Amino acid sequence: MATSLPGEVPEAVAPAQASKAMSRSRWLLLALLFSIIVINFIDRQTLSMLAPVLRAVFHLSNTAYGRIVAALQFGMMTGEFPMGWLMDRWGARLGLTAAVLTWSVITGSQFFTRSGLQLGITRFWMGSVEVASYSGGMKTVSRLFSDKERTLAIGIFNSGSVIGTTIAPLFVIFLLQHYGFRVAFLAPALLAFLFVPLWWFTQRGDRSHHHHPVTGDAAVPLRALLSQSSTWAVMLCRMLVGPVMQFYWYWTPSYLFSARHLTLLQIGLVGWIPFLMGVPGGIGGGAMAGWLQSRKFSLYTTRRITMFGSSLLCIASFAVPWMHSVSAALVIISLVIMAHNFLSANMYAAITDLFPGQLVGRVTGLTGVSGGFSGLLFPLLTGVLVDRFSYTPVFMLISFMPLLGTVALFVFAHHYRRPTSNEPLSPA
Repeated sequence: MATSLPGEVPEAVAPAQASKAMSRSRWLLLALLFSIIVINFIDRQTLSMLAPVLRAVFHLSNTAYGRIVAALQFGMMTGEFPMGWLMDRWGARLGLTAAVLTWSVITGSQFFTRSGLQLGITRFWMGSVEVASYSGGMKTVSRLFSDKERTLAIGIFNSGSVIGTTIAPLFVIFLLQHYGFRVAFLAPALLAFLFVPLWWFTQRGDRSHHHHPVTGDAAVPLRALLSQSSTWAVMLCRMLVGPVMQFYWYWTPSYLFSARHLTLLQIGLVGWIPFLMGVPGGIGGGAMAGWLQSRKFSLYTTRRITMFGSSLLCIASFAVPWMHSVSAALVIISLVIMAHNFLSANMYAAITDLFPGQLVGRVTGLTGVSGGFSGLLFPLLTGVLVDRFSYTPVFMLISFMPLLGTVALFVFAHHYRRPTSNEPLSPA
């Protein structure tokens, strides 16, 4: 029998009611969430696209470059829970506005870096605030979209990561060749700054984002969340799934440059193609979940079908280093990225399956902490493996991590259901 966590309060406005109230603008808000994820990932990919130049200018080894990537991941790990708390406390309208303003200033400061150390410090602070995009996005989607629409909405806004990564090679190489690498760091900051007034004024007059009473924030302490096996289920899943895509974001240009001997111009011309496949993957993952639910499949069965199926496809990473041609390697990378985004849409939706809306921001933040922890360690491990051996052992590792993450989710999330707005979170 379900028992209440101490002091927990129901949401004052159910997601279905909020959806009706915001029917005219919720898709515009989703488009804005998509756009900030695009900008976010252009910024992240800027580092990887500039890696050969930065190594030469700042005299960096692969291991040193791995430390800079890890600095961003450490910042993300550090900022995830505070940003999730901020979204639960302030709501996504005010919280995301403040976060993006701060992020744009920090991102722009990369223009002034003069060493690998300075760049690493800046990337740390940038990552600590940038993570608000996901906790704010999850908070908004859980408020505005019904259960059957939610996975599709998550798939759409999460596909911004793919579009950002797809645009980045052409965008960054253009800026690099015409204006220098420092301007390439500055451009995402200016784009993020433009997002702020659009996000703020689109929600003007909407009061549903104040659905969570202030007293409710203290009702479910961190210790109570961490006592739930479902919390550890989503944390372990993201910890194992997350580094796979991070590897492709941050290391694909370097892999194509050093192992496949492509020039920067060639990377700019073809490096975006695999990431574009993440769009049908993310949207397809959401659409498939909605279709299965419309056919009366339970959430538990829906997630098992979508997540196990896509995680098995991710094993194809194993074959990348064994392909003789660059084209064949890019085809396999494209398949894996498509499958990974299919998986990710359902992985994030699992949070809204298992937790009521007033906890979504903090639980998303906790999954980000676990993902940040693995994201901190994996680039360091990648740099060492590449310097001492090759990319082959890294591809072997990432081939099985999504499947292990999916297994962890279903092993630990014993109560796989979403409580109603008036139903307390069940203890595991």
